[in-house]
Amino acid sequence: MAAVGKASGRRAASCFFEVRKREIGSSSSRASSSQISGSEGLILRMSQYGKLRGHSGCVNTVSFNPAGDLLVSGSDDTDIILWDWLAKTKKLTYPSGHQQNVFHARVMPFTDDSTIVTVAADGQVRVGQMKQGGEFTTKQIGEHHDRAHKMALEPGSPHILYSCGEDGLVQHFDLRSDSPIKLLTCYSFSNRRRRVRLNTIAIDPQNPNYFSIGGSDEYVRLYDFRKINLDSSSNMDLPVDTFCPKHLLMGGKVHVTSIAYSYSSEILVSYNDELIYLFQNYMGLGPNPESTQPEHLDKLEQLQSYSGHRNFRTVKGVSFFGPNNEYVLSGSDCGHVFIWRKKGGKLMRMMRGDKYVVNCIEPHPHFPFLATSGIDKSIKTWTPSSSKVMPLPQYANQIIASNEREREAHASQGEVTLSSDVMMRVLRLQSRRSELYANHEPSAADFATGGDETFFIGLGDGDRNQRSNSDPRECIVT
Repeated sequence: MAAVGKASGRRAASCFFEVRKREIGSSSSRASSSQISGSEGLILRMSQYGKLRGHSGCVNTVSFNPAGDLLVSGSDDTDIILWDWLAKTKKLTYPSGHQQNVFHARVMPFTDDSTIVTVAADGQVRVGQMKQGGEFTTKQIGEHHDRAHKMALEPGSPHILYSCGEDGLVQHFDLRSDSPIKLLTCYSFSNRRRRVRLNTIAIDPQNPNYFSIGGSDEYVRLYDFRKINLDSSSNMDLPVDTFCPKHLLMGGKVHVTSIAYSYSSEILVSYNDELIYLFQNYMGLGPNPESTQPEHLDKLEQLQSYSGHRNFRTVKGVSFFGPNNEYVLSGSDCGHVFIWRKKGGKLMRMMRGDKYVVNCIEPHPHFPFLATSGIDKSIKTWTPSSSKVMPLPQYANQIIASNEREREAHASQGEVTLSSDVMMRVLRLQSRRSELYANHEPSAADFATGGDETFFIGLGDGDRNQRSNSDPRECIVT
């Protein structure tokens, strides 16, 4: 056992050594990534490395800078915080300038971490610029007429980004220009008067001219920037392709919360109160899926899906993980982080990440590290630092079964609107149930709310006694 612990320690130290080499420029990202691969052994040793406290509200966004040594977060408190996550310390905090909850914050590449873009519930798109002395100033560069959830940065560009919002609008920004370009407004295929409320946008890393959007219906729409007619008022917003699982076509009961691209242009899609699905780029339904011929649908391959979690109460993200996208990541209403093997969909890990709901799960750009956040006011960071292999917790089957029962019950009842009071009661009941399962899991003794062993740090009584009083409506609850 001691030998295992020493080996784990050396592995973790090697990870951090490679990060430090990367910071001073003595190792390329490609070389580092090949040395620290997404091997299954690392996944099975993933445990909580740190807990970052500084926000006074739900943390709705976490993302690493391009080098991976800094973490940027945004919250209901409208502040932006930059963290030295390895040292578990705050570097600086600045007011975003938003009037409502910050939903997404990203560091622009090739700007020496001096430019941060944000979107929020107030619909504004803002840019923060670091001045001499480390002070940030912010300005509004665009606006949506409803909540704006997500941005997409053009790979390798310090200037270009896209935003989408619940007004159905997709905008293109060049930070060298004074005003954005309104690319398109997304409408329902069945009712051209009904706008699709957009939750997510993602750019294909293999071809940045392609981007996909998803929102309040079941379809992922793929666009080619070069084919959008910006000068025509009659632009009918027809994508070049669409994607949807066959059993969800024209069902009208689900919507898309998140989209992610793999390095090989696969599209990963998370559905509200449904599963996560993986689409190959040849699995499209054409520009208008509602006119797709039945014989074409019959030829479509069975989709790879990922299940066990629940994505109902909030707008949850989804991500690939590993240098070759070997794994799939998602948060869950049950407060856990789920890690599946991409090929075959086997659930590999289930880690307790939040007292209530895990919304955001962000992989490190180069190494097998993660950052997660949710309704808690803290951010958790994760590394392959456990002294032992961590299997699925003993209570995993109960949590998975409970998630499935709740999904089926909701599907049979239809839409129900809950007050914030009732919502918090449900979340607290769910949290106590999860903690009860965790208390019967021997390996959970050192973890504050029943998840994994913490190898580098211990969690104190203050962590155990902290209670959240956040209103989940302010945490992107749908």
